[in-house]
Amino acid sequence: METVELKVEMVAIHEKRLRKSLSKIKGIEKVEVDVNSQKVAVTGYAHKNKILKALRRAGLRADFWSAQNEILLNAYACGNYTNFRFNNFSFFS
Repeated sequence: METVELKVEMVAIHEKRLRKSLSKIKGIEKVEVDVNSQKVAVTGYAHKNKILKALRRAGLRADFWSAQNEILLNAYACGNYTNFRFNNFSFFS
């Protein structure tokens, strides 16, 4: 069993569409949605590209979750914009 983490641009009303599109895929055991961070964790035996394709066909802007998303989310949550750097590039100075 594998867990696939995705970044899905959505508002609360898109959660129903997301769950409906994923319910059509065989092998998915569990779907966890965090609307605030726009993070979706899908656990099961389905291939990750099949999951991504289903979400995009449903009209949702989705991509695989990356470490960059985690860095941006933490910086936003902490409000620490002054020392925020990524690959030696400062975003807010």
